[in-house]
Amino acid sequence: MTTRRRLPPQKLGSLIGAVFGLVFVVVNSASSPTLLRLAFCVAAAAAAITVLVGIARNPVATVPAGVTPFGRGYAMIVLAEVVLLFVGIRIVAGPLGLPEAGVAWVAVVVGVHFVVLARLWHLRLFDVLGSVLTVLGVLGFVLAVAGADRMWIDIVAGVASGAVLLEFSRRGVRREGGRQRRRTSA
Repeated sequence: MTTRRRLPPQKLGSLIGAVFGLVFVVVNSASSPTLLRLAFCVAAAAAAITVLVGIARNPVATVPAGVTPFGRGYAMIVLAEVVLLFVGIRIVAGPLGLPEAGVAWVAVVVGVHFVVLARLWHLRLFDVLGSVLTVLGVLGFVLAVAGADRMWIDIVAGVASGAVLLEFSRRGVRREGGRQRRRTSA
């Protein structure tokens, strides 16, 4: 009888982050000039490969006591995220008349998702990741409202968010993911 090796939650999270980071860069670099887009995509692909190599070299990771990584809390957060993404994008594009700010909305929602996951999973690294993504999304909105060229909105809210996801995925593979002690009530 053979036992199946499963990817630990932290490494799976890094893999998911790397995939979404790569997608953020590829999709949102489309409005950039060809050579710039090529540079963004090559850098993102290299970063994603670095994450894959890191997972392959060190597939073991620990999970803090009392944390169920992909349990009910996670499912509820993802469900709320999906609803907010679809409803928000429709509002941003429709009543607000800013279809180019859709990527900014995505960055904000994904950022808030990580801040909430930081609380659920007690991961300091996710506090920082979520905050940075949220700020990039807000900056994207500011650019859209100011009438900036779509390329700049896409670079700030999309490409930069993808790069941040890739970097934090790489950090998550490299170390234990910035665990913090459980907060206690006094």
